[in-house]
Amino acid sequence: MNLAMYIVDAFAEERFKGNPAAVVPLTEWLPEDTMQAIAAENNLSETAFLVHQSDGRFHIRWFSPLSEIPFCGHATLASAYVLLNELGSIAPLVFHAKAVGDIVVRTAEDGLIAMRFPNRMPEAVPEPPADLLEGLGVAPVEVWRNGQAYIAVYAHANDVRALQPDMASLRRLAPLDVCVTAAGDAEGVDFVSRYFWPANGGFEDPVTGSIHAGLAPFWAARLGRNALRAMQVSARTGILYCGVDDEGITVAGKAVRYLRGVISLSG
Repeated sequence: MNLAMYIVDAFAEERFKGNPAAVVPLTEWLPEDTMQAIAAENNLSETAFLVHQSDGRFHIRWFSPLSEIPFCGHATLASAYVLLNELGSIAPLVFHAKAVGDIVVRTAEDGLIAMRFPNRMPEAVPEPPADLLEGLGVAPVEVWRNGQAYIAVYAHANDVRALQPDMASLRRLAPLDVCVTAAGDAEGVDFVSRYFWPANGGFEDPVTGSIHAGLAPFWAARLGRNALRAMQVSARTGILYCGVDDEGITVAGKAVRYLRGVISLSG
């Protein structure tokens, strides 16, 4: 059996930036252990598998090298890019995932691909767990959390850039990951972030679309505006355009194809 596979740099305007995701379109689901093996072989933050259903929706599943992930933004953006630019689909697209329901994707100005996410506004954590504080090393100003991650807020963007967390401590926070964030310090950047997920995928995720369903409403409330430009300040960096309204969150970005290939599952 041969399967088409694409690798796309998501939330990037040029190759080797943003977050690379593999996209594997299917006619029917493969066995879970096979999908997990493919994701481990790819060794990217996520590999997305798609099945086009009779109702027009694309059912989507995301696998890190370690496990299946309930919600992934950058691999959804990569999947939309493949459908729109490689496979002839026309926007709007509707993806469906068990944990988040329908994700509607539209094209926007300047080549942006815009995804609609549920609002996952975090809640304050008055007494952060010791493993979080130990793992971060530098105490944050405050800590919040939603169903995906602890969100540690720092006073300055450079605090976020300089952080060197202890992964062993953060791994003990499973199943939650850890995001660190601060207000932006560059023109046109409203807030910055980094994302660590040793329990679910690896050391540091280059760009994490899903956590912006929580970061966007948090910073919208802090900054008093609902249209925000975010930068994830990992080594690869990535730009995300976020919007907040009464019905949910929009997270938009650009993408660039890096690879078009074939997976061989036969001998």
